Amino acid sequence: MKANTTTTIRSMIVIVLFILITTTQAFAYSEGTLLRKEMENTSVMKLQQDLHTLGFLTVSPTGYYGSLTEAAVLNFQRQYGLTSDGIAGGKTIAQIQKIMQGDDTAMPIVTRGNTTRTPSKGEIQLRPWFGDIEHFYARGQVATIVDVATGLVFQAQRTYGTNHADMETSSKEDTEILKQIAGGEWNWVRRPIIVEVHGVRLAASMTARPHAGLDQLPALQTVSNRSGGFGRGMNLDEIKGNGMDGHFDIHFLKSKTHGSNSIDSDHQKAIQKAANASL
Repeated sequence: MKANTTTTIRSMIVIVLFILITTTQAFAYSEGTLLRKEMENTSVMKLQQDLHTLGFLTVSPTGYYGSLTEAAVLNFQRQYGLTSDGIAGGKTIAQIQKIMQGDDTAMPIVTRGNTTRTPSKGEIQLRPWFGDIEHFYARGQVATIVDVATGLVFQAQRTYGTNHADMETSSKEDTEILKQIAGGEWNWVRRPIIVEVHGVRLAASMTARPHAGLDQLPALQTVSNRSGGFGRGMNLDEIKGNGMDGHFDIHFLKSKTHGSNSIDSDHQKAIQKAANASL
């Protein structure tokens, strides 16, 4: 009976928190907040909202501080050089608030060799995909892409991808710029680029070849004749009306291809070039 009562109370708390989050614009952290595993309140909900926005938490906020929230906090703390204990105390919450407020001083810690430091504004960072950028640059977030060779700039959004970022241009104008970078014709050439997201500049490599989708058909449905010669399969085209069929690829340090599940050496060479660029 006691277990059933506890479950019922917890369910009621989750329902109340869900109602609050859908009827209130945003929660605020309580003064002197210290959040840890198994806590359940509106401050936890706020923490989860922020971690979700920043790409560290991929599930929907619930208000309950479980293992997924603890892991998200740990990843955030490691990324920003904080004590990695999975507990959201004053320093962790203050850092989150700085980033959410667009504070340029809230830059992540970068490790180069045996030296750990805060990079200067504008530094191009060489950071790995797995365990880092895959969370830092979450699906649905828009980035500014700078082509190293031409200096051309456009906007694109991460829509899919697990081994690397599957990207789609934000508009027809952005697609035109991408095609200009490609030399007027889509191709699979690996190009060094800089990805600007969350106020951070990341070394990366892209191929300017949209594939595996059709702009005029609904996303994620099974379709035939997908772009890039990909034939029948899931329509990987999320952003409609951008003049692009499907998506293009962006690789980061040690990311892999989807087809071979291995690191592409040409992409990695382009990434190194981007890291050493003077843009």
